[in-house]
Formats: sequence, C-alpha cells, structure tokens
Amino acid sequence: MKLADIADHIGGVLEGDGSIDICGLSSLSEASAADITFLANRKYASDVATTSASAVIVGKDWEGDCPCALLRVDDVDSSYSKVGVLISPPPIVFAPGIHATAVIAEDATIGSNVYIGPHCVVEPQAVIGNDCVLVAGVYIGHACVLGEACVLHSHVSLRERSVLGDRVIIHNGSVVGSDGFGYAPDENGVWQKVMQLGNVVIGDDVELGANVTIDRSRFGSTMIGNGVKLDNLVQIAHNVRVGDHTVMASQSGISGSTHVGSHVQVGGQAGIVGHLNIGDRVVIGGKSGVTKDIDSGMFISGFPAMDHRKSTKIKAHIARLPELKKRVVQLEAEIAAMKKDAVE
Repeated sequence: MKLADIADHIGGVLEGDGSIDICGLSSLSEASAADITFLANRKYASDVATTSASAVIVGKDWEGDCPCALLRVDDVDSSYSKVGVLISPPPIVFAPGIHATAVIAEDATIGSNVYIGPHCVVEPQAVIGNDCVLVAGVYIGHACVLGEACVLHSHVSLRERSVLGDRVIIHNGSVVGSDGFGYAPDENGVWQKVMQLGNVVIGDDVELGANVTIDRSRFGSTMIGNGVKLDNLVQIAHNVRVGDHTVMASQSGISGSTHVGSHVQVGGQAGIVGHLNIGDRVVIGGKSGVTKDIDSGMFISGFPAMDHRKSTKIKAHIARLPELKKRVVQLEAEIAAMKKDAVE
C-alpha cells in the first residue's frame, strides 16, 4: 500500500513521502526498505535514528532524528495493529464441512457452517454452535457445549460438561475441564482421590493461549468471565472464578477457590494462593506471590506481594546489603576501639 493511504486509514499525520510503497511490518532494528515499523516504548527510541524502514509510526509528541517518513498518531500500538490488518496476509479460512476421519457421536448436535477437521472427536450429547471451527485433532468431551463462532486449534481438549460462550478462541494443546487437584490422605497416609464433579464455564470473547489448563470444579463451576485473555502456560485451578476482561501473562497461576475480579492484570510467573479474593482492576507484577486478599485498584508486586512502591523500596535496600554489611563491620570496629580507649 502507499504510505499516504495507510496514513488516511489510521488517521495519522504524515511527515515525508506519501508515495512510498509499504510491503511489510517489522521492528525498528530488523526493518528493511519498504517496511513500516513503530516506536511504542521509549526504551527503543535510539533505534529510530538507525532504522532501515521506510516509515515509522510514532506518538504525536515524539521528537528525535529519523532517516525516513513519520506517521504521528495518538495511540501507537493501536495504529500499528490496524496497519497489520491492512497489509498482512489474509487469515486462514476453513470452509464448512466435516473431514472423513472425524469421529462424531450420533446424538451430538452440530450447528450450521461448522468445520470439523481431521481426527477430531465429538462425544455423545455434545453441542457445537454455528460457525465453529475445530482444527485437526480436537477432542470435545461428553455433553460439552460450544457457543457460536468458536475456534479450537489442533490438539485442544474439552473434558466432559465444559461450556464455552460465543467467539471463544483456544490455541494448540490447551486442556479445559481436566480434574482439579484434589486428594485426601486415608488412615495410612495414602492419598485418595477426591472426585471432581463440577465443570468449567467460559464466557464470550475469551482467548486462551497454547497449553493453558483450566481445571473443572470439585462442585459447581470453575468460571472464566467474558473477554478474559490468558497467555500460554497459564494454570487455573478448580473452583476459581475469574472476572470479566482480566488478563494473565505466561506461566502465571491461580490456586483453588480463589476469586479474581474484573479488569485485573496478572504479570508473568505470578502465583496466587487458594481461597483468596482479588478485587477489581488490581495489577499484579511479574513473579509476585499473592498470599492474602487484595483490595480493588491496588498495584502489588514481590513475594509476599505488597504495595508496589513498598516492594521496590525493599528490593533497593536488599541490593545494598553487601555495602551495608561492610559499614556495620566498620562501625562495630570503631565502637570497639572507642570502648577500649575509654577503659584505658
């Protein structure tokens, strides 16, 4: 596309030659001629001056040297996403139909315009909504219900009685509805399995990354609200409830029976222990360990997780411990010398 056309589409202010042909997208450091790139993080501002791209999307107030055309916009990330839609290859479309190798129970209900790919299995009493796509090797367990326009990528497993809302996307290898981690020791100290009799209920417009695991409840339902986005390798334990539009980064996890509010942000590798209440719009920093209830609106980090400002101060002091130790040793020596002089 011509750069001028891109500027018109995203509502950007063009500085430079609008007749340039843009053929691809890349990062500032990896871009080549005919690529468009962007600066959303000030950390990479110095790369603008040396980029080989033909155009850079920047904020309206950005100042600096640039060897190519600029597009000034209000929201860099959003604008770059729009450009990606414009010039990227079209998305893969699966034509409706059922592959010959798919195994579908006679009493399963299949909606209209559904694609069921090679080696998929749909168990008895399952319901597949209109416009759903099951890519190769998907397993749909007994009495599962899928809403409309869901996309399940290869090797996704939905265990029995799981319920998905509309427009749910689940990426490769994720498992929804496996047994919760429930065991109790008998009189001999041998762990006996506690039956997990509930299910998983997922709302509308949810997206689960690759290898996400959501356990079904011991009783009732494990609940995932509307608009929730879970990164790869996220673990949700039994009887957890996650509120609407919460996001969780990779390798984070929530232990059993914890309730997480709406619009919560959880950083990578953060862990939340069981039976807690996390309020709305809480931000949890990466690698945090949450061990107590958190009020709405807080920004917490560290282990144990606490107010982020307090946590950063503690980390700063810990980094100074070697220096402080030397000072203490020195002060002890000076005090000992002063005591010796006083005695003499």
